[in-house]
Amino acid sequence: MTLDEVIQLAQEGLMPNYSRLPVAFVKGHGTKLWDTEGKEYLDFLTGIAVCGLGHCHPKIVAAIQHQASMLWHTSNLFHNPLQAKLAKRLSELSGGYKCFFCNSGAEANEAALKLARKIGKEKLGGKWKIIAATDSFHGRTFGAISVTGQPKYHHGFEPLLPGIKFVPFSDAKAFEEAVDDETCAVILEPIQGESGVKVPHDDYLPQVAEICRKRDVLLILDEVQTGMGRTGKLFAFQHYGVQPDIFTLAKSIAGGFPMGAMLAKPEWSELFQPGTHASTFGGNYLACAAALAVLETLQEERLIENAQRMGEYLAEKLKGLDAPLKEVRGKGLMVALEFSEPIAPKVRDECLKAEPVGLIINAVGDYIIRFLPPLTVTAEEIDQAVEILQRAIIAVKKD
Repeated sequence: MTLDEVIQLAQEGLMPNYSRLPVAFVKGHGTKLWDTEGKEYLDFLTGIAVCGLGHCHPKIVAAIQHQASMLWHTSNLFHNPLQAKLAKRLSELSGGYKCFFCNSGAEANEAALKLARKIGKEKLGGKWKIIAATDSFHGRTFGAISVTGQPKYHHGFEPLLPGIKFVPFSDAKAFEEAVDDETCAVILEPIQGESGVKVPHDDYLPQVAEICRKRDVLLILDEVQTGMGRTGKLFAFQHYGVQPDIFTLAKSIAGGFPMGAMLAKPEWSELFQPGTHASTFGGNYLACAAALAVLETLQEERLIENAQRMGEYLAEKLKGLDAPLKEVRGKGLMVALEFSEPIAPKVRDECLKAEPVGLIINAVGDYIIRFLPPLTVTAEEIDQAVEILQRAIIAVKKD
């Protein structure tokens, strides 16, 4: 099928809710993708931080193939050995949290908000209000957009959930001033991803955690993009020495297979009794098999350490570009390059068109390029990507 044929079919059958770039992929392996015309690309976006181990990692493929031949789904009316094993492993790695499994980051955040409201009502004296950060992103379901601090996602869907207040990110004083006697929770990303890899100052999350402790406010951390080794730690909150009451995972948790998880401290988890929350497909056999393979591979191949090492290497290479640079920032393999001129979309497009090998990156607004390569990326692949990027910047500046 040609690209034109794919586009025609999409126009005939799909809702127009996505703005898509003019390429369709048919095969992937590691850091590489191939399109309908056979062209090769270096993927430094990985499905927006989803394919954390690269495309079609052999161990994930083997785990899914084996499980697909055994059993797919029985529902959560019955015990699931793989789900129990995965929950136990995540509990060990996180320090004792208990798990609820679902299918996406937005679903995980919905579960977190729902649990927080229940804790507030039953354990915190009826508290119900929630604080979130400006420029945040937590998903596009109704509760998730209610705590997403970007008005463009709210337009046309108001009124949203009541009791939500927004404060500036990386400003603990503003958060403290926003807390009142009805505040039950705050939800934050450890690093804001969709708004351009905004890294808070080192004291921010510890200060927020201390305020939460003093004021009996729940700390919810959205680790959907930052989790599973992306930042050089299994969970980004480990950089800051804090323990949230609740945190969420998705994206790369199952290496590209749809999955999400909400984890909470045991004393809070007990409030989710039968009937309070559920997910038909949550924690299904295939997703759990993939996630177990991801956790095993992260450890065996030392990919979290590689994320830290290669992230530092990528940042240094980007700083050496001949380009109108304002800043290079990030943690691990969650990196942003901010230009001093509004050229990011044009640079992205030039990278996509590059021959003989294209480069897939993400433009955030007019000034920022976001890089989310797989945790398996090598120095040689980074060198190749930066060389393509440099050529694209030169081409854009000539126009």
